[in-house]
Amino acid sequence: MNTYIAFLRGINVSGKNKIPMATLREVLTSTGLENVQTYIQSGNMVFQSSEGNLEVLEKKIHQAIKNHFTFEIPVLVKTPQLLQDFFNGCPFPQDKKENSYFMLLFEAPELALLEEVSQINVPNETFFITNDCIYFHSAVGYGKAKCNNNFFERKLKITATTRNYKTMVKLLGMSKQL
Repeated sequence: MNTYIAFLRGINVSGKNKIPMATLREVLTSTGLENVQTYIQSGNMVFQSSEGNLEVLEKKIHQAIKNHFTFEIPVLVKTPQLLQDFFNGCPFPQDKKENSYFMLLFEAPELALLEEVSQINVPNETFFITNDCIYFHSAVGYGKAKCNNNFFERKLKITATTRNYKTMVKLLGMSKQL
């Protein structure tokens, strides 16, 4: 049995795309996923499956949500090792890392757009972009940041979902307990 971590983009935000976590666990368990656990209300899950293909799992979760809740949500599935690699790859020193954000990318950005965005300089905001993740730190806090998830999605023409350091630590810990 393989362990996975899934991220849902844009649920339970401002009253839109409401998904109760208990119902989500039941729906996904009924599709054959095992030991489904959720963390907070923003679409973080740890689960097990004998399926080895991440894209198949993403489509399975996406379809189950669409069928039950009648709206479409982008789904990103990663192995604990891939998530650990993102976490370890954070270029910030530890004090900044603990207050940083990980914008997980659903696809690699185009090189021309990546080069263009890399030239942007916003006071009190620092970011590093890879093919899979944008590492982001804002001295003024994420809520006041100009370079937020929506900013990068527009500029890079991709889908992304953001999690803070504490959420990443928690999900990695949960995945080790399965």
